Amino acid sequence: MSAPRRRCPICTREIAVVGGRYARHDPPGRRTGIELISCPGSRRTAPMMAPAEKLFDPEEPSIPGQQPLF
Repeated sequence: MSAPRRRCPICTREIAVVGGRYARHDPPGRRTGIELISCPGSRRTAPMMAPAEKLFDPEEPSIPGQQPLF
């Protein structure tokens, strides 16, 4: 199972979010040399995702003929 992805606030790349933090990643573009440079957005705390959508509206009347589940 893959981790959810969100845009990094610094480099705007789609980055995996693991444990509420952006995964470590390099900034976009070519590198000159062998050195590895992490983006400043690496390991930052990711904002919470939007609340889940409701499956049904409790105020809406039930559909005729539908039986309760429980």
